[in-house]
This record gives sequence, C-alpha cells and structure tokens, in this order.
Amino acid sequence: MKNYSMLKSFLLFAFGAVCLSFSGNMAGKNNSKFGGVQIGTITYSFRSMPDQSLEGILRYSVEAGLSSVELMGTPVERFAGIPQTKDAEEIRSWRTSVSMDKFKEVKKMFKKKGVKIDILKLGDPNWSDEEIDYAFRACKAVGAKGITMEISEKTAQRMAPFAKKYKLPVILHNHGQPGQPGFDFDRILAHGSYLKLNLDVGHYFGATGKNPADLIRRLHNRIASLHIKDKTGPDATPKDTNQPFGQGQTPLAEILKLIQKEKWPITCDIELEYGIPADSDAVKEVKKCVEYCKDILLK
Repeated sequence: MKNYSMLKSFLLFAFGAVCLSFSGNMAGKNNSKFGGVQIGTITYSFRSMPDQSLEGILRYSVEAGLSSVELMGTPVERFAGIPQTKDAEEIRSWRTSVSMDKFKEVKKMFKKKGVKIDILKLGDPNWSDEEIDYAFRACKAVGAKGITMEISEKTAQRMAPFAKKYKLPVILHNHGQPGQPGFDFDRILAHGSYLKLNLDVGHYFGATGKNPADLIRRLHNRIASLHIKDKTGPDATPKDTNQPFGQGQTPLAEILKLIQKEKWPITCDIELEYGIPADSDAVKEVKKCVEYCKDILLK
C-alpha cells in the first residue's frame, strides 16, 4: 500500500507538472484575436526600429502582443539569401532558382513564436513571369493567404492570371487613389475573381471623407484585410493627416464593431504612420494601438 501511495503521488505530481508546463506555454503565446476579430500589423510599422533582420521583426511583433502579421518581403528575402547587389539580372536569377526551404523555415520560425504570417507583401507587376511565379511559391511556403501590392487597373490585369493559376489572392492596397476622379474599386476587381482588397481605411477616409464602413458592407466578400489607422478627413485642418488612434476622425470603432458583428473573416492590421513620441518607439506605439482596438472589441 505504501508503494502504491507513493506511485500515485508521483503520477499526480508528474501530471500536474505537465499540465502546468502546457498551460504556461499556451499562456506564453500572444492572442490578438479579440471578440472574434483578428488584429495584426503590417511589419512596415517597425521600420524605425534598429534591428531590421527577420528575427528582429519577429521579436518586435511578439513584444507588441501580436499573433498575426502582414509580413514585408524584404527581411524574408534577406533571410533566404538574396544577393546584396543592384544588378537586376542577378536578383532575377536568384528569385527564379532559389529553393523554398528557407521560406518554409520562416513559417516554422514565426509559428514557434505563435505569430501567423497572414499575408506576404512580395511581388511587383513589373517583374518577369518567372519572378511573379516565385512570389506565389514563396507565399505558399510561408503559409500566407495571399500577396499584397499597390492597387491599379494595370496591376489587376497583370496579376489576375497568376492569382487564378495559384488559387491565391492578390490583395490590392490603396493609398489616396479612391479620391482621384474616375477611380473605381469594382472595375479593378472585375479583372479576376482572385483579386481582393487590402482596404486602408485611413487613406480611404483621408482622401474621400466617406465612411469606410459603407464600402466594407458592400464589398466585404472581396476584402481580405484592412489597414487600420486614424486620419483626419479632406476638409479638416490639417487635412488627410495621420493621428494617434482616437485623435483622428476615421470611424475606427464603427469599422471594428461592424467586422465583429457580421463575423466577416477580414484581418484588421495596424499600420503605424503617425509621429512616434520622443519617449516611445514603434513597438510601444503598435502595442498601444492593439490595446485601443482590443478595448473597442471587448466592450
């Protein structure tokens, strides 16, 4: 009986230790999905930080409390060994022949830290066909749901066949284009069913003064992600200007609550573009923005 009691105590202790270790590991990973809405950031937000290596970008993402990112392609390509040259032909040759092993390693690296690579910002409509193929292969290797690039009708026409070929969306990002005469989201999206939007709600509001929530309601099934920032409108003083979250005029609370209410699978990525205070840095400011979105979504 004594031996049985000792064995029982040992097993209970071992089980408790395993559970504690498991819960600790789980607790150690970020979860920036609040009220059903995934909050991330585009890693461009960390451009002012000193360490621009892929490892540094990942560390900053974790420190900011994030569990997903839109990952800029430059640190990924550096990690994979892109030649440090301005020779376009040498770079093209590398992109069209490089193994995907290092890109798969990127996926594992981020996954280990609990950060999902939601979108990869890589590619250019002016690249050769072979280089565009490379961008899609890299996208698949890192586990992203699509690649992003600047919106234009030319880009839509060029990229639509590749998106269809790989069955991965090309996610088109707007700056101030919606404020230009003749600009039409619908006409651009009509070039292919795998074309989607990365709607920058700050730029949209700043350029047009229109409520981004209205556009999101109408085009939600063609929107893969939002860039979240707070700006003044075109009639304000100063006009169309980035502000700390909550100090601009962009209806961020309405936008986030709309995504939450409708349960649309639209990632909301913070893009830090307002001036960083002297006593702060980009990681601290992104973390503030995450908390701002969290407070809205958990009210």
